[in-house]
Amino acid sequence: MSGGTEAFPDLGRHCQHPDCHQLDFLPFKCAGCHDVFCLDHCSYKSHDCPKSDHNSRKVIVCEVCSTSIETTGHDGEESQKVLLERHSKSGNCDPRKKKKPRCPVTRCKQILTFSNCSTCKTCHLKVCLKHRFPADHECNKQARAAVAVAANEGAWNGKFLAAFASRNGKDCGKSERGSKSPPSTPSVGAF
Repeated sequence: MSGGTEAFPDLGRHCQHPDCHQLDFLPFKCAGCHDVFCLDHCSYKSHDCPKSDHNSRKVIVCEVCSTSIETTGHDGEESQKVLLERHSKSGNCDPRKKKKPRCPVTRCKQILTFSNCSTCKTCHLKVCLKHRFPADHECNKQARAAVAVAANEGAWNGKFLAAFASRNGKDCGKSERGSKSPPSTPSVGAF
């Protein structure tokens, strides 16, 4: 079936679904079976495409080391077993890799990943976001006290207080209270 109308015979295509045959001016060509379908039947599932697995990718997970192995969609069950055997014989399959880092706080079972991990600034311990504050995990109190002392010694507040104490009221910008100084700008009176 060709598409179009009497005036424009090359415009559009008819849907090749057996129950549809709708004239569609923006048809979809299936990447699997290469037939033309309307919007309602363009998905693999809606037109029962026999080659729906031709471009798909699947991942199988090794039960020993939790490594993911990518396969193509048209590989059968036997092929997946062969891939797992090849992976186990390659030397990359290490059962010690299976253990993922967890939050060291007692009774916290959170697995630490890139996005939910925080490093404590006082004890440099990697913890989950729930325990990121020193009060929430068993942060080393001596390390916390040492950081606080170091922060106070180098703080600008301490320098300011030392400079303020050394002035003893001199150089405050005002001389004696009773003296009159000439105005810096002439005053203008209203007429």
